[in-house]
Amino acid sequence: MNVVRKKRLMIVLGLLLGVGLAAGLALSALQQNINLFYTPTQIARGEAPPGQRIRAGGMVEKGSLVRSADSLDVRFVVTDFTRSVTIHYQGILPDLFREGQGIVAMGVIDASGVVQADEVLAKHDEKYMPPEVTKALKDSGRLGATP
Repeated sequence: MNVVRKKRLMIVLGLLLGVGLAAGLALSALQQNINLFYTPTQIARGEAPPGQRIRAGGMVEKGSLVRSADSLDVRFVVTDFTRSVTIHYQGILPDLFREGQGIVAMGVIDASGVVQADEVLAKHDEKYMPPEVTKALKDSGRLGATP
């Protein structure tokens, strides 16, 4: 193999290695930042990975909201009408948060199966429900064809 061919081969191999390394780093960064949505049934069945940030959503059960008297701690139960999961949140809930409405909470599942949320998203008008919650409720047969 002559010197020119060897040089070209090394350049091509170097470029391929660089592109592969860049793609690997990009995929790694995306995997760490992904927040998959899980229904209360999936969480109860153990399908949601503990210790990994997830999105959990459903309808807030009526009468389940418990506020701490001396802090911003809040506990409430979210259901997909098949199973329920407890959400613990420390902070101010959105103005539109209400019992009986659809929400999405982002956080981590602890060892006892409680979602330790660091963000709670509520609907933004009377008819809106997060798409993931709508799909989960339709799949469980608890929501008609129109949300």
